[in-house]
Amino acid sequence: MPFNSVFGWIIKKRIHQIELFKKYPMEVQQELFRSLIDQAAMTRFGVEHHFPNIRSVGDFKKAVPVRNYEAFVPYIDALRDGQQNILWPSKLKWFAKSSGTTDARSKFIPVSSEALEECHYKGGKDLLAMYVDQRPNAKLYNGKTLVVGGSSRVNVFNEDGYTGDLSAIIIRNLPIWVELRRTPSKEIALLENWEEKIELMAETTSQEDVSILAGVPSWTLLLVKRVMEMRGATNIFEVWPNLELYMHGGVSFKPYRQEFQKIAPGDQLNCIETYNASEGFFGIQDRIGEDDLLLMLDYGIYYEFMPMSEYGKPNPHTLELHEVELNQNYAVVISTNAGLWRYLVGDTVRFTSKAPYRIQVTGRTRHYINVFGEEVMVENSDRAIEAACRATGATISDYTVAPAYMVEGKCGHHEWLIEFSSEPNDRSVFDHVLDRTLREVNSDYDAKRTNNFILSPPVVRTAPSGLFYQWLKQADKLGGQHKVPRLCNDRRYMDQLLAIQESMYAEVISSRQP
Repeated sequence: MPFNSVFGWIIKKRIHQIELFKKYPMEVQQELFRSLIDQAAMTRFGVEHHFPNIRSVGDFKKAVPVRNYEAFVPYIDALRDGQQNILWPSKLKWFAKSSGTTDARSKFIPVSSEALEECHYKGGKDLLAMYVDQRPNAKLYNGKTLVVGGSSRVNVFNEDGYTGDLSAIIIRNLPIWVELRRTPSKEIALLENWEEKIELMAETTSQEDVSILAGVPSWTLLLVKRVMEMRGATNIFEVWPNLELYMHGGVSFKPYRQEFQKIAPGDQLNCIETYNASEGFFGIQDRIGEDDLLLMLDYGIYYEFMPMSEYGKPNPHTLELHEVELNQNYAVVISTNAGLWRYLVGDTVRFTSKAPYRIQVTGRTRHYINVFGEEVMVENSDRAIEAACRATGATISDYTVAPAYMVEGKCGHHEWLIEFSSEPNDRSVFDHVLDRTLREVNSDYDAKRTNNFILSPPVVRTAPSGLFYQWLKQADKLGGQHKVPRLCNDRRYMDQLLAIQESMYAEVISSRQP
């Protein structure tokens, strides 16, 4: 039987299960909560926090405080030293290395076999199921799947332990039926040297028939452009004529939408967003053309949501799923089948629907600007960039924003550093639309900008080509899931970038001198 037919049969069964958790979300989450507590009752963490005595979510909240990664380090260090039954009863030997931005400290997130099978792999299959349910004539499996992932290596702390980007861990453990349809080879996909890997990936995959593409938009664009350059193509369909689906996540797609439309013109390429982190697979864009994600409720993850007014408090109040309100920002708190208990992921979301539960990722708890009371989130800046690019025909590679403080009686402002792939056709219009859109989507920013009383117009600087790449390279953060922080409440990233920019300009001037 052809593979597409077999997959179609599997899809029908899974779509029915998805409809059930959409219809009965509270029951599914409560049953999952009970299962997680019972399974982990006799782990070291479970004993310390009296899991055998927990009878309700209220008991759980009293027994287990909300924790960030630092509070889990002693448990994770014990696991990396080879001890078991610490956070979760099954053997934990995989650790997803994650930092997300250029922060120096790496996180090592435990990934259990249950998390791989019932969360990460299930998420990938569900995305395809929901896509094919809407596109029944899709022929995804006539071609290859290209994943722009990270690297993996043996954990030096333990002979039977491994670390690597989540994408690399997933590639290392793929079932054979998936591996047969993936490109490039594992040897290339898991190379640690990103620059060498990009070249080899481009050489290999440019000769394949790729129908599915997956990866963070910024790094995927880098690879696709290199493939087009190698083949002398003006768009990616000249290389991969059957490319149909792009699965993306990690950062908002809004700033990159224009650039993808240039390299993949028309409506052949369907771009589907996922909310997938080292800690778990949380959401899938289940409706083509919409911009929110279905919250996946049966992946071994129990959810709580912290109002941002509670963030930073010693004993923050969290909400269960049925208590959330629409259009409010919440920090995500999870308990998982990999042993993360009331873990503060670091992301913020907003609910767009409660029947079923759909969300939009609005930013990071650490990535915002509120120096002047403007409370600007990443979602705001992404929308402003998208609007300014659309108004001026510009496309971008990356950007970041930082505050410029009040000095000598002058009011402050926001400083934007943008690396353009295509320059705006009118720079003054770009700057105006950027500021105007921020004022439209954020009333706090608008209030501070009124009459230039607290905030003057933003200063938008053009970064030289390759600046953000060099910055990430110096921080040893090339490729995989590493991302440029869009917003920072201080100037640490901006000042680093401007220093590298100065050195790049100095090198250019020096090279021109006789």
